[in-house]
Amino acid sequence: MFDRLTEKLNSAFKKLRGRGKLSEEQVKDGLKEIRRILLAADVHYSVVKKFVKRVENKAIGEEVLKSLTPGEQIIKIVREELQELLGGQREELGLHQHGPTPIILVGLQGTGKTTTAGKLALHYREQKKTPILYSADYRRPAAREQLRQLAEENQLEFYPEQYEDPRDDLPELVEYAENKSLNPVIIDTAGRLNIDQPMLEEIGDFQRLLPESRVLLVIDGMMGQEALQVAEDFAGVVQLDGLILTKMEGDARGGAAISAREVTGVPVLYIGTGEKAADFQPFHPERMASRILGMGDVFGLIEDAEKAADAEEQAALQERFMKGKITMADLDKQFDQLKKMGPLEGLLERLPGGYQLKNQMQNQNFDARDIDRMQAIIRSMTPEERENPRMINGSRRRRIAEGSGTSRELVNQLLKQFKMMKKMMDDLRKNQGMIQKLSSGMGMGGFPGL
Repeated sequence: MFDRLTEKLNSAFKKLRGRGKLSEEQVKDGLKEIRRILLAADVHYSVVKKFVKRVENKAIGEEVLKSLTPGEQIIKIVREELQELLGGQREELGLHQHGPTPIILVGLQGTGKTTTAGKLALHYREQKKTPILYSADYRRPAAREQLRQLAEENQLEFYPEQYEDPRDDLPELVEYAENKSLNPVIIDTAGRLNIDQPMLEEIGDFQRLLPESRVLLVIDGMMGQEALQVAEDFAGVVQLDGLILTKMEGDARGGAAISAREVTGVPVLYIGTGEKAADFQPFHPERMASRILGMGDVFGLIEDAEKAADAEEQAALQERFMKGKITMADLDKQFDQLKKMGPLEGLLERLPGGYQLKNQMQNQNFDARDIDRMQAIIRSMTPEERENPRMINGSRRRRIAEGSGTSRELVNQLLKQFKMMKKMMDDLRKNQGMIQKLSSGMGMGGFPGL
């Protein structure tokens, strides 16, 4: 997500770590470099200025400079201040306990509001809520159909428009949701190319008609300073309850994510990292600070693994782990689980130092299709071969390679990796606590060599 920013910050930290003792001047020089890096990442100038000043005030204290590891102490301070800058702790959007909670999504055209509405509904369904979707976008005819299709594909409740003006639909929409005990009511509004008076009046009317509503601004995370200006403009005239940053899957410079809370005074609640429903995450400032600094987000990764896993199947798999009876068929299932968790690049960057692993993977021309090739190889084996790969001799390897459309080299590589994994599992079985943590938390998503 922030590969270039992470790489540059870690390069600056390496210089600080490389010195035993640090003088005040050396600390200030290091912070000047961090300041340049953040500005290049499109972080708002005023935000950078305050951030560096806060870090400097803590970093040049006697306790830090005279410590055994001043470089590490400064990095710790940077992480703490970055977390605070991002919002401190995760904030939730409270829903009404009795009656439906309208959530109004606003923003400019092209920020991904409609897709976000569907993702937000799925997120609430995972939280055991009963969301309903409604499209108030009468300016873009395809928007209503797009949201309807999203609802249909994901078995979500959808309220069709009854009137030409969506404002006339709102009273009946809320009554419908209340009668069916649906909560929240997610409303996708019309976007514009820029903020104009009709848009603001329309949002104002929605808030007036739905006084108990929550308003979330959807902004394009790749727009940098421009996105922040949009957010600031909205926050100046509309009572916002939170922000959603979209299009964060690329190597965005990071300025919008880092600056948004400080500039608008409104918390970032969610980020979108792709087109799929799974590419939507609650925003945790402490986890995001760790990711930006290359320290990963292991807790988030484990949460996603648990969502993707079938509980009964994982329990059975764990039992086979404990008995040392893992098979190629089990590996095939774990590849399916891994793919459910999102793009492989996104998983890697959530591991400590994962941005480096991703770079190595790219240098070796590895891509997510290699997982499909591995599965094709496994599925070209007979049930007996999947159960006992040791029986696969030269002629069987040739047949499997032809059946999977791959090569004997790839078949050999997979068998070698599986043998290594079996040995690792045998070693781990000697420590029951470790294997239980591994299998229940991450499954086999950490397959060696991938």
